[in-house]
Amino acid sequence: MGRFRDLFPTGKPIIAMAHVPPLPGTPLYDPQRGIDGLVESVRRDLRIYLDAGVDAVIFCNEGDRPYTLEAGYDGVGVMTRIVTELRPTDRPFGVDYLWDARAALAIGVSTGASFMREVATGVYESDMGLWNTDVAGLLRERRRLDSGIAVLMNVTPEFASPIGRRGVGAAARSAAVSSLADAILISGPMAGAEPDIAALREAREAVDDDIPVLVNTGAKSTNIGAFLEVADGCIVGSDLKVDGDTWNPVDPVRVRRFIEAARA
Repeated sequence: MGRFRDLFPTGKPIIAMAHVPPLPGTPLYDPQRGIDGLVESVRRDLRIYLDAGVDAVIFCNEGDRPYTLEAGYDGVGVMTRIVTELRPTDRPFGVDYLWDARAALAIGVSTGASFMREVATGVYESDMGLWNTDVAGLLRERRRLDSGIAVLMNVTPEFASPIGRRGVGAAARSAAVSSLADAILISGPMAGAEPDIAALREAREAVDDDIPVLVNTGAKSTNIGAFLEVADGCIVGSDLKVDGDTWNPVDPVRVRRFIEAARA
């Protein structure tokens, strides 16, 4: 329950998304560039992040639209290769696999990641169909693998709506108390979309102070100050890209601007 604070003992961390272009077998994969092209694309973005001084990065298969709830062996294998080849050695890094928590855990354990980001609790109607999670199985697998990887749990997933009547605060508190979340993440309705700051505040007030609550999507240089008055850190991707577009390469000017705003 102290895993996140052990990784980030002071301040409010800026965690940047290292988006991996479409993997082999997915609809938008570019066979001309191949797997080596994926590695070089992420390497370029990662170099900008590390030089700018982000606190951590998350490797994620963001390009694999439309997303699946069950990863294939090929996707896990390629992601493991990319992370292994590019993982930073001077700061924490995490992994995410959209949207298969057990796949993210396997990649994280195999590559030495310090944390993972996933939707681990709840049932949702989603673009991917009916989405039923299994946090008990996930954490039992973490125990079986004897891993200390922190699980950052997104309780307001993108591209989905919860089935049930619980509000954000109740879902966050339940994830922290019953499902042993190492941190709670609050998202907007899709990648790059801002969450309602009232929802962020509701989650922060619902859980104990020792459970971090982070902004998971929609952080921008223009709003990060307001978000960090409430949140314990942020995960950011789209605002750091050329023109603020999730699918574009990282823009070093936007990265510097965001970090300056967040540090201020």
